[in-house]
Amino acid sequence: MRKLFAGLTGLSRAGALALGLAAAAAGSSGAGAETANIWVRADGSNFMPRVVEAFNKSHGDQIKLDIIPNAEIIPKYGAAVAGGTAPDALSLDLIYTPAFSAAGELEDITDWAKSLPYFDRLSPAHVKTGTYKGRIYGLPFSADSSVLIWNKKLFKQAGLDPEKGPTSWAEIAADAAKVNALGGDIKGFYFSGNCGGCNIFTFTPLVWASGGDILNDDGSKAELDSPQLRGAIDLYRGMVKNGYVPEGAATDTGANFFAAFATGKVGIAPSGAFAIGALNTQYPDIDYGITFLPGKDGGWSSFAGGDNLVVTKGTKKIAVVKAFLDYAYSLEGQTILAKYGSLPVRGDIAEAALKELDPRYKVAAEAMAKGRTPYTVVFNDLINSANGPWAQMINEVMFGDDVDGSIANAQATMQSIIDAAEKK
Repeated sequence: MRKLFAGLTGLSRAGALALGLAAAAAGSSGAGAETANIWVRADGSNFMPRVVEAFNKSHGDQIKLDIIPNAEIIPKYGAAVAGGTAPDALSLDLIYTPAFSAAGELEDITDWAKSLPYFDRLSPAHVKTGTYKGRIYGLPFSADSSVLIWNKKLFKQAGLDPEKGPTSWAEIAADAAKVNALGGDIKGFYFSGNCGGCNIFTFTPLVWASGGDILNDDGSKAELDSPQLRGAIDLYRGMVKNGYVPEGAATDTGANFFAAFATGKVGIAPSGAFAIGALNTQYPDIDYGITFLPGKDGGWSSFAGGDNLVVTKGTKKIAVVKAFLDYAYSLEGQTILAKYGSLPVRGDIAEAALKELDPRYKVAAEAMAKGRTPYTVVFNDLINSANGPWAQMINEVMFGDDVDGSIANAQATMQSIIDAAEKK
């Protein structure tokens, strides 16, 4: 889901390096070797060129990598497919995989996928979003997860155990209250209150962990009006009302999703695994902990984000793409991906791939492996669009006065969008 928070983790600064590595790697192909073209969104500009370079150095067939700006990759790929100029494969945000599968633009890779000896150990959320009407059109490639982070220094100053993060909603509110009581410009909690994508990533797991949902399993029904969703809303509304959340959160469209915690003046914030690398490299003075996003009375859940690798229907380079994905799934490939910013997507070798990294990545990897991703062919219209029902509801219920009306309106609008899509 990091595409929703572009610019927060220094990815744009990595772009030039990434393009240079990709160009160098592509230039190493030998005579007679086939070259497949793969696109990746800019969020992958740190890890994707490294794994491509390593593949190209060790294989006769080659990968030519193109890095596309986050906001451009979906429309550009659609136009390229229509014009017959699409790449052989695409590292596609898993939330959009159902839509492209339904549109008939992707190659059916079911038989190959199920022949992989570790197929059952691949990220379940990725595989689910890569499946449409029982056939597989996308396999896991890169991964992120949503987690809860806390500032250990502020916890200690507030009289809390700095080594223990919140494990229930009540603990989130109580810990936020104590940190907030430090006063000055210190606040107990932060979330981006006007960002649909941020809150599907970090708010929905609170609902899942408590036994609720926002969509049914196949995405055909909206299920917003539940005790679990209302309870999670009450948690946030209470912290807003009590002044634990900075006023700027109400208008934050995602720009401060990570930046607010990085100031060192926020006690608790829902975030993503990407925060580990960003904090370690850019804010080494912040002492922080990472834990799971809890349910009301315990338990936990996570949003499994990242990309699926999909193959453009009709490509003649599918053998090269398969060889590349085989390499990416090897321990060497998974280790390279992990080192440069992607959680492993193979559960059976995740621990080995992460063994040289910050141990907090293991928490994030466990969260991803058991994480969930809403399944729908209209994700953007329902969730990501700034004018969509989810984004509007989140802002209204957290900061407005008519919770019942906002939920009812969002429920009706979401269902109408789903029904319209099913009629096409």
